Amino acid sequence: MRFGYLVAGAALMIAAPALAHVKLVSSTPAANAVVAAPSKLQLVFSEPVVAKFSGVDLEMTEMPGMKMTSPHKMQVSVSVAGDGKTMVVALAKPLPRGAYKLVWHAVASDTHRVEGSLSFKVK
Repeated sequence: MRFGYLVAGAALMIAAPALAHVKLVSSTPAANAVVAAPSKLQLVFSEPVVAKFSGVDLEMTEMPGMKMTSPHKMQVSVSVAGDGKTMVVALAKPLPRGAYKLVWHAVASDTHRVEGSLSFKVK
């Protein structure tokens, strides 16, 4: 009887790592950074992401000297670099001064969607 519990316990411990989800490891610009107008944005994840099911929305949330009643969605295109872990966000044009919110979602081989966001400012 004890042997059965040991086998079941060992099976659970072996399966546990498979339950981990993709995580954001770093970003350029970093969260809460103040940067010069970037030419692209990058998100690096803990494991390869599935490009077809991963993406971002970039919104301008504040513009100096202008009252904004709602965030303004920026035009971007998203691709995954050759390493499979880096999501590259190409900007349609340089970002003007202001505050931005980048909302991302990523799907890895475990097929679970993970979401997050970060904010940064362009000086």
